[in-house]
Amino acid sequence: MSQGEPIRVAQVVGKMLGGGVEAVVMNYYRHIDRSKVQFDFLVDADSTLVPRDEIELLGGRVFEIPPYQHVAEYQRELQRLFKQEGWKIVHSHINALSVFPLRAAKKAGVPVRIAHSHSTSGKGEYAKNALKAVLKTQSNRYPTHRFACSQFAGEWLFGKAAHFEVVYNAIDLDRFRFNAEARAQARADLGLVGDQFAIGHVGRFTAQKNHAFLIDVFAEVAKRRDDAVLLLVGTGEAGASVKALVDERGLTDRVKFLGQRSDVNRLYQAFDAFVLPSLYEGLCLVGVEAQVSGLPCLLSDAITREVDVTGECTFLPIDTPVEWADAICSLSKKSYEGRKSTSLDSFANYNIDQQADWLSRRYLQLANGDII
Repeated sequence: MSQGEPIRVAQVVGKMLGGGVEAVVMNYYRHIDRSKVQFDFLVDADSTLVPRDEIELLGGRVFEIPPYQHVAEYQRELQRLFKQEGWKIVHSHINALSVFPLRAAKKAGVPVRIAHSHSTSGKGEYAKNALKAVLKTQSNRYPTHRFACSQFAGEWLFGKAAHFEVVYNAIDLDRFRFNAEARAQARADLGLVGDQFAIGHVGRFTAQKNHAFLIDVFAEVAKRRDDAVLLLVGTGEAGASVKALVDERGLTDRVKFLGQRSDVNRLYQAFDAFVLPSLYEGLCLVGVEAQVSGLPCLLSDAITREVDVTGECTFLPIDTPVEWADAICSLSKKSYEGRKSTSLDSFANYNIDQQADWLSRRYLQLANGDII
């Protein structure tokens, strides 16, 4: 790196499929001081939603590597790249799997190796949880530094005795604040009529997000409220099975599949309530976004309470659809129709400008040999 040039940080993001982790990294990249810090993205070759044009426009580079399932080939290519490019910092975002890229980085002599915990584990994913349990035993072996999106996620991956820094899933708060005009336009665009009660969910169609349970919940809500509709934002491998379940329940006209969207901030305006019955989360970015938008939020009790910035979220067990339906149907009209622009004071930790400034300074400290 020549004097005056930005340091380049290798961001190992795994498969870019339109999920929350990629959104977090891209949020930071858009707001970080790119005259001082640049990102290079190492992505699995089977990624489906790589924002290559935007990354390159911002000054970054994209390196495609073999999928991590091919462990030996994956590590060989990473080690080759780390030696070739000479990155001083490798920042891995693939949770327990960070063992593999950080092992390659250590072998290649990369001085700063950051493991970042964005997730945890939950019931139901037995094979995945078994692999995570094995890899977690090595989670402190290769990183020089540890980051986590929440205290809960950090303790899950690194252990309660380990030192790690919480790096918040920050967002552009102003983009998500409630706006009555934007709400009216978004509802019109979605074809919502009059006072239709719009229940919203944002998340990839994966087992973790528990869509089948959500359809059970909505089936119960639909029996009680003729005006209720369910809006599902996202794509993923479980999409076809969820659509089949909706058809089977006779809910086809009551559930809208909105696909992958770049205007999620507008969609929150159209919702009347936000639901997230995930099996597990590190700290759900969408939960923060929904609160900034002023929405009543009903969340799985498997999600860390750290996400409850406003103190007004409702946490429910994910084994009783009727309990969720009761909570949804008990929302007063005032709670969703009387939404106001949220005070941002309590969201200071999630202010992307402040957090990106912190991260830029932290990278520079580490690149300059401050390894505290």
